Amino acid sequence: MAIRQDDNRPTRRFGIVNLLLIGFGVLLLFSNFLPNPATQVPRVPYSLFIDQVNDDNVKRAYITQDQIRYELTKPPEEGAPTVLSTTPIFDMDLPQRLEQHGVEFAAAPPKRPSFITTALSWVVPPLIFILVLQFFARRSGMGGGAQGALSFTKSKAKVYVPDEESRVTFADVAGVDEAKTELTEIVDFLKTPQRYMDIGARIPKGVLLVGPPGTGKTLLSKAVAGEASVPFFIISGSEFVELFVGAGAARVRDLFEEAKKKAPCIIFIDELDAIGKSRSGSMGVVGGNDEREQTLNQLLTEMDGFTAQDKPVIVLAATNQPETLDAALLRPGRFDRQVLVDRPDLSGRKMILDIYGKKVKLAEGVDLDKIAQATSGFAGADLANLVNEAALLAARAYRTTVEQADLNEAIERVVAGLEKKSRVLQPDEKKVVAYHEVGHAIVGHLMPGGSKVAKISIVPRGMAALGYTLQLPTEERFLNSKEDLEGQIATLLGGRSAEEVVFGEVTTGAANDLQRATDIAEQMIGTYGMSETLGPLAYDKQGGSRFLGGNSNPRRAVSDATALEIDKEVRGLVDRAHDRALAILHHNRELLETISHKILEKEVIEGDELKQLLASSQLPDAAVLEGAAA
Repeated sequence: MAIRQDDNRPTRRFGIVNLLLIGFGVLLLFSNFLPNPATQVPRVPYSLFIDQVNDDNVKRAYITQDQIRYELTKPPEEGAPTVLSTTPIFDMDLPQRLEQHGVEFAAAPPKRPSFITTALSWVVPPLIFILVLQFFARRSGMGGGAQGALSFTKSKAKVYVPDEESRVTFADVAGVDEAKTELTEIVDFLKTPQRYMDIGARIPKGVLLVGPPGTGKTLLSKAVAGEASVPFFIISGSEFVELFVGAGAARVRDLFEEAKKKAPCIIFIDELDAIGKSRSGSMGVVGGNDEREQTLNQLLTEMDGFTAQDKPVIVLAATNQPETLDAALLRPGRFDRQVLVDRPDLSGRKMILDIYGKKVKLAEGVDLDKIAQATSGFAGADLANLVNEAALLAARAYRTTVEQADLNEAIERVVAGLEKKSRVLQPDEKKVVAYHEVGHAIVGHLMPGGSKVAKISIVPRGMAALGYTLQLPTEERFLNSKEDLEGQIATLLGGRSAEEVVFGEVTTGAANDLQRATDIAEQMIGTYGMSETLGPLAYDKQGGSRFLGGNSNPRRAVSDATALEIDKEVRGLVDRAHDRALAILHHNRELLETISHKILEKEVIEGDELKQLLASSQLPDAAVLEGAAA
């Protein structure tokens, strides 16, 4: 996309005539303070003045607060000045002295200002004030008003006009085929609006793109503008809100006025929830003087005001929190179409990796399909960051191409964080971490589900991970059974169970595992209704944003007996998973020791070596597992 500046905007020239006027005014103003040679009088010491008075050589004197100007009776020599001046000092006897020697003296009359001085005092200040206002007014009209001192009511939207070199099209967007299909209709209408109008169809005025962060909502909106080859206005919702009351509403008006001039075009408002949040709060309706509410009201009015005729204006908006938007925004006639831009599936991740893989130099033999399988749950922005991290790793190692190992390391960087090789563990701590991670690996390998253990490491990573066990999905799954979730809890508790089996005590290293295991158990009982005792009831309210990962699910109002029963069920799930992990590790105690000693030597085990080691693990007899579960 390329930025185009309007030709009808005022230029930045301040004006030669204005500069000359300012210069003339300044010269006139300071000319009054310049010394005039014709009016200069020689200045003498005060002592000489007193001597001349005592010698009766002073004819008359004019006394002011700042100077004494006097005329000599006889100059000391021919051609010498007869009028002199001196600086007065505090002398109470001076009047008597002048009177005794017959000197005419008087106070000098106040000096009247000249005509030029009077004129300047009335003309120059207003002139300078007018020129300053004109200067700021000119600046407020330049560049859409984004930089002017008086431009807070101007829209801050950036205008992009697609060109052949920088145009973004649907070919540059992958993994959101359903969203592209929905928006293809918008593109077709912008290209040929008459075909729809002839049949009486009305294209949606507003299209709302909803989805998690990083899934490509902004990129998709640019692709719509690129496909239709129309101007594209982009602005964030937060840029409408200003300190000055009414500025946000004025910016909305200015944005739509500019859009109508360039129609057909697209207006894209990112983070719509910044101005579009619901006006009804927990205590009723929010006050009408709220700046954000005024901005929202103006947006609603503008969307009702313009009509889709020969030159339509389409409003696209994006948000991560559609549940917080005002109902008036989502009614038919405004944002009456919602398009979900979700995280890509396996095939979508492959296409995204292909797009970003072409922007870097990949080595021969790099298998992007494996990377796509290992990045379940990654958004488009995450995959772009992953490829960039891999390129940075290759450049840091002075390689000319990105290899498979760089991509694998980039996945671990994104998931677990950077390696902390400077964090040196004590030998006893390192031993505990090794058994802990191997416990995770053995239990996780034997549990059902669509994941496999791909790597064990005792190299510290990230903020607090002293070691980690990497599990990668083997298939794309969207549903989890009760058995799968119980297996996840058992895997999380495998590290703590290994510490109990080997050392007979537990450490603080399992804090995060316990938190995640408890969360899964609470969701099984309170959200998914997987309790035979409590039945298929949901005891948790869905709280937070479904796209921002809000985990705050407050419990519904239940009786004390029900709350106690919920706690018992959650505790029972975790205890059964814990006993199951202990039974598996007791049954595979020899393998636990073998892998732990190997990882203490090598610090990292992965690939075929890890696969062969875990292949010898076995589940205990069903009776043993059932007894542990009981």
